[in-house]
Amino acid sequence: MAKETVSKGKNGAPAKSQSAKDFFKDLLFVVGAFLVLNSMVLAAFEVPTGSMEDEIMAGDFLFVNKFIYGGSTPRTIPLTNIRIPWFRVTDVLPFLKWRDVERGDVIVFEFPGQRDEVMSSEFMFYLKRCIALSGDTVHIRNRVVHVNGIALEPPRKVKFNTPRIQPAGMSDPRIFPKGEPFNEDNWGPVVVPKAGDIIPVTHNTLDKWKTFIEREGHRVQIDGAGQILIDGVPSQRYSVQRDYAFGMGDNRDNSLDGRFWGFIPVDSIIGSPLIVYWSWDPDISLFTDPVTKLGTIRFNRIGTLIR
Repeated sequence: MAKETVSKGKNGAPAKSQSAKDFFKDLLFVVGAFLVLNSMVLAAFEVPTGSMEDEIMAGDFLFVNKFIYGGSTPRTIPLTNIRIPWFRVTDVLPFLKWRDVERGDVIVFEFPGQRDEVMSSEFMFYLKRCIALSGDTVHIRNRVVHVNGIALEPPRKVKFNTPRIQPAGMSDPRIFPKGEPFNEDNWGPVVVPKAGDIIPVTHNTLDKWKTFIEREGHRVQIDGAGQILIDGVPSQRYSVQRDYAFGMGDNRDNSLDGRFWGFIPVDSIIGSPLIVYWSWDPDISLFTDPVTKLGTIRFNRIGTLIR
């Protein structure tokens, strides 16, 4: 009677068992490689709003270059919006950063929150154009953006949806900093903070700077005697800990940007978009109306370089 044999793999393990192990090893390698590439080199980004039209359209899908400013470890658990501790890879390997953020760059960044929020209630990435850097003075006069006293050349596709300019001195209660007599067409002058700057903290300036200071990780209070306390210590000045940038959308009348919620921490900027790889109408559901959705594909947008 013939003896039945079992095919053996490496180290005498059954072939099927070895195949399963090899499969999971390959899968882990692919997932690991994806996480590394997504964190440090290239990521996909879907544009939900029209704040950067007509340079970038709502419904565009972009490849974002994360290597340009130096990658970071993941900021959320993959496929979720749950925040996790992270660090910049360039803190350990500084040669991996191509260059610093420059004025005029289109940037993708972690949204810091609405004007009066210490942290955004929901983790999300925003897309704006970097207008100014740490230490720059921004002043918008009748829709013309000036940085350090020099009028900036507007982006190639900048647009305004309304002909009427809000006059200087007309205050918009939504505007940043809180309490200033600014509006979206006449804003500033405001200096973009940089690490080491000293901010006077008084009862007159507290509304403007309280949320900013708390975003840097400190607690601001007023005690029973009316003293301003930072982390429980009476303080009349605050030293800025991080560098910041200022961003605006190219669609100036339809952009919730730095004019309304403030400054962008430079370390929250994750990259700059390179190219549109897909585009369609974001307001139509692929699941409920697939035919109409597919009919909105913007083939002329595919391959568009972002500038």
